[in-house]
Amino acid sequence: PGEAAAAAVRALSARLLGLAADPARDPDPSVYLALRLAGDHDLHGEKQYLARLADVVACRRAEAEWPETGRLALYLLGLRATCPPPEPGPQRLLVTWLKYYLEEDWAGSRQHGHPLTSYYQYSLGVLALCVHRKRVREEVIRRLLAAEHHGRFGHAGGSAVDTEAVAALAFACLERERTVGARLAAELRAAAHRVRRRMAEAQGRDGFFGNIYSTPWAMQVGVICGGGVSPGWGVGPAYGRAMAALLENLDAFTTAATTAQVLPVLHAPTLRPDGACARRCLPPGRAQGGHCVGTPQLHVRGPACRGWGDPLGSLAVTPGLATCPAPVPWSHPGPHRLAPLAADLPQRRQCRTRTLTPPLPPTRFDTQDTPQGPFLSRVLGLEARQQKRSYWQLLTAPSTSLQMGE
Repeated sequence: PGEAAAAAVRALSARLLGLAADPARDPDPSVYLALRLAGDHDLHGEKQYLARLADVVACRRAEAEWPETGRLALYLLGLRATCPPPEPGPQRLLVTWLKYYLEEDWAGSRQHGHPLTSYYQYSLGVLALCVHRKRVREEVIRRLLAAEHHGRFGHAGGSAVDTEAVAALAFACLERERTVGARLAAELRAAAHRVRRRMAEAQGRDGFFGNIYSTPWAMQVGVICGGGVSPGWGVGPAYGRAMAALLENLDAFTTAATTAQVLPVLHAPTLRPDGACARRCLPPGRAQGGHCVGTPQLHVRGPACRGWGDPLGSLAVTPGLATCPAPVPWSHPGPHRLAPLAADLPQRRQCRTRTLTPPLPPTRFDTQDTPQGPFLSRVLGLEARQQKRSYWQLLTAPSTSLQMGE
């Protein structure tokens, strides 16, 4: 990107660092992962954030009555990007918990036809176990393959680009880690190819894949799963149009979660966008002439482990301020589930009168702060519950979701 675009990316990085430094905000594993994969760092702040995150994960794991597959998966992905690597003992316990959550999700998919959480979280769980080089049961993998083959990632006919992208990354990782048999590896390769082809064909005239918030995940698929099957996809025109579209719309990323989702892609020069060689070359320094040396690896990596006590770049931390309106994040699909769209309501409901109009009185709803922005948790006394797969969705007309700023 040009100098203006680079400055905008740095400003976005600074804002995420500011959001991460706010003690009033619960730490989020996707934010930590983005901080580790970014180009600029506040290493002391990242270390503190990891400590806070570890405390929260331990408490939530002890209290959780419902699988938290996605959250724990993101945390484990973040640990793979930690420098220096954390002690392996605690990681093994977390991996065991993730396996348990994933098995619970798999059992739910057998009973209900869908995971207890969502295919998005289910895919993240498979990806995290693969990145940690842990074997995943074939039945668990085939449940995800069947969902891809039968088009079950979407909901109510809507787009599911983000879920398809995470599933494709999981397929690619499982194939390349060689923890499955030759027949299953061929099926995984074919599934990743189908997802990649659908994404390339579905790119809109605006350059986005699905919508602006699902585009970063789709671009990761282009980088990691390219390799010439779809010419130009990953490093060519399709990727370039998507990058240009993101750079022109950075003001849409106003929450910690959406900012964390886009930053790793915006720092693409720190990745290896040459076909299957993804994330970072391992070990560090094995790059020659812009190409990776040796067998491509699919691992999450942050900066090379050098100068841990020294900043890798001077970057001013910007305080995280709530903005109005908050964006609509990605959808978490499921066959009978409405996506929990972000209510266009910043903290303390400052935009209440502009975003909710009759017949919903402003005094008769509750919101819950999340890294994705404020979510409707209760309307007219009815509460949204994950266990019952019931969520609130704001509409501007029948079957038309409320979009940011409307």
